[in-house]
Amino acid sequence: MTGARRIAALLLLAGVMVIDGYDLNAMALAQKYLASVLDLKETSFWVVHSAVLVGLGIGALLIAPLGDRFGRKRIIVAGCLTIAAATFATGFSASIPAFALWRLLTGIALGACLANVSALSAEVAPEGRRSTIMAVVSAGIAIGAMLAGFTAPELVGLGGWQALFFLPAAIALALGLGLAAVLPGDMSEGAPSRSAAKVPLAELLKPPLAFPLAVFAATYMINAIALYMLVSWTPVVLPQAGFEVDLAVRVQGLLQGAGLFVSILLAFLLDRWKPGLTLTLGYLVIGAAFLAIWGTPADPVSWSILLLIAGGGVTGIHGALMALSPKLFPSRVLSSAIGTAVAISRIGAIAAPPIGAALIDGGISPAGYYLSLVVPVALCALLTLLVPKALIKDGGAKA
Repeated sequence: MTGARRIAALLLLAGVMVIDGYDLNAMALAQKYLASVLDLKETSFWVVHSAVLVGLGIGALLIAPLGDRFGRKRIIVAGCLTIAAATFATGFSASIPAFALWRLLTGIALGACLANVSALSAEVAPEGRRSTIMAVVSAGIAIGAMLAGFTAPELVGLGGWQALFFLPAAIALALGLGLAAVLPGDMSEGAPSRSAAKVPLAELLKPPLAFPLAVFAATYMINAIALYMLVSWTPVVLPQAGFEVDLAVRVQGLLQGAGLFVSILLAFLLDRWKPGLTLTLGYLVIGAAFLAIWGTPADPVSWSILLLIAGGGVTGIHGALMALSPKLFPSRVLSSAIGTAVAISRIGAIAAPPIGAALIDGGISPAGYYLSLVVPVALCALLTLLVPKALIKDGGAKA
């Protein structure tokens, strides 16, 4: 692949991640405007949030591993086209069941794409820069989430809440067509020529890969609890602390943007320093920031700064964990390993919206809500202490 084509491919792959981040946040932002239209409580949308996460799990576990056998290009292009169709249909929904159905289908396509985009970006990246390139590509998730938060009020003003879905649908269609043209044909024929595992999932469940998979998937799952409790309910929690609704939406976008820089910084350290210690220190900083929110009077300035640290950290580590995967698994099973971890992480992600809704309906204070996030963050910190034992022995990474 030529240099120009390599750059174009990586930019388009990053674009898929942007759509991922934008789309996953679109519903949380739209519900602020939809609740009055449908005459529902905002917490009633928890089933819609969970539907997309169930879909992500299905796509990641059942469809994403096919990329190791039949080619990642095919899965990614088909996924983008499906995302476009399902997201466009979401904009015509008028009931909770309809939203849930289309979000489920969107999630399936996103889950299929996510693992294959990450694995393919690692293969396209120059040797020695895999973690950094993967993090830059995965940072598209934070960029998309940030753009969703920043542009939501304007888009709703221009085209109603439907614009929050029509825009990403159009971009997903363009990305699918662009990747079909830019990615080389041999990448769509990949498995036999790359000596892929005949049954990747079976190999992952046996030593020596079972332990790295357990550490990777468990950390990713518990981090997802914190992440989706943040993105699903921050636009609801902050107004209860005195924030204006539009300001709460923009703060969510800003903390996702902070995740972009955190993800790239952590990936740089993963390539050049100690992966386990890097992640452990990151979680300690995040936990301290959530504790500070709990101990600080609600104020838009101080809370926004602390949320940039805490929320940006949770979002950033989510991308950095993906960049850790090439240090844990060989290329022949990389899509399957990422897909399996993403699927398992959906257990936590699916649980997060109803947990958050229950806490809010139970009358928890905004400060108490953020204090509750210290629990998953502390568990993740403990799990990252096991990363040194999970690294590929000949990968050359420091513990």
